[in-house]
Amino acid sequence: MSKVSSIALALILVVLRPALAEEAFHQFASLGTGEMTGVYYPVGSAICAIVTQGLRSTGVRCSPETTPGSVYNVDALRTGELEFAIVQSDVAYAAFNGKGAYAQRPASELRSVLALHRELVTIIARPGIKDLSDLAGKRVNVGPEGSGTRHTWEGIAAAVGWKNGEAPQIVDMPDDATGPAICAGSLDASLLVVGHPSMKVGALLARCPVNLVAVNGSAIDSLVAASPYFREGTIKGGPYGSTVDTPSFGVSAVLMTTANMDDRVVAAFARALVTQIETLKSKNPSLANLSLDDMVSGSLPAPIHSAAMQVYRELGLLN
Repeated sequence: MSKVSSIALALILVVLRPALAEEAFHQFASLGTGEMTGVYYPVGSAICAIVTQGLRSTGVRCSPETTPGSVYNVDALRTGELEFAIVQSDVAYAAFNGKGAYAQRPASELRSVLALHRELVTIIARPGIKDLSDLAGKRVNVGPEGSGTRHTWEGIAAAVGWKNGEAPQIVDMPDDATGPAICAGSLDASLLVVGHPSMKVGALLARCPVNLVAVNGSAIDSLVAASPYFREGTIKGGPYGSTVDTPSFGVSAVLMTTANMDDRVVAAFARALVTQIETLKSKNPSLANLSLDDMVSGSLPAPIHSAAMQVYRELGLLN
């Protein structure tokens, strides 16, 4: 090869190198979910399947990871253990704004990507326990430490204000053990924060004589009114073979990341999920009622990541 040809080839490579580097972009993104038996893991798996389908064009590969739940997920986002996570909106709000357990260490770096399904406080109990007042002194499973369920329960307990001698007895028990324990009489009630209809709730209700507990009253009204992330809701009895609806309240599951997450990766997540919303809705019963409006312009617990915001504006979903 002549000296002139060598120089020309070198110049071509210099020009092409940025384009080649851009084409070679690849990012592995871990998505924190929840326990294997919960709703967050299958929802996270559905999200990752949709995002990873675009691997050839975006360079982004997503992997769902089991975790103890929302509180753990927030801490893992902060330390960089996770790139994305599903977090209950009440937990994310408290973390971002430095409330409660986060008063001394607010997570101002948290960012919302989009809202997912609505989740309602769901208490399944032995016959005779019909409302919150009936839980006084009873044995109740409220989820493991580090879970969003435990965080929500602590808010309920503070709002109700049970006295020491009246407070429910908290029992730490794996989810898959609660059904047998309630039916055997060694546990009185178990709390879930879950989207409906739920196969898990249906299985528990069908296992033995149990019922859903009404989660309402003046204390809950005050709790909801004081919290921008809570909304009143109703658990419809129809999907569970009942004619009785149960009043409750709940939160949203939110796909979260941090402000320093690579814009290209966040954009890949945001674009894939909103443009393939029908596919996402078909992946899990809890996602069936998703709407674009609620996903991108509903009440979110932290600011939307700038890259996600740009995607939503390009698609005409936000101004």
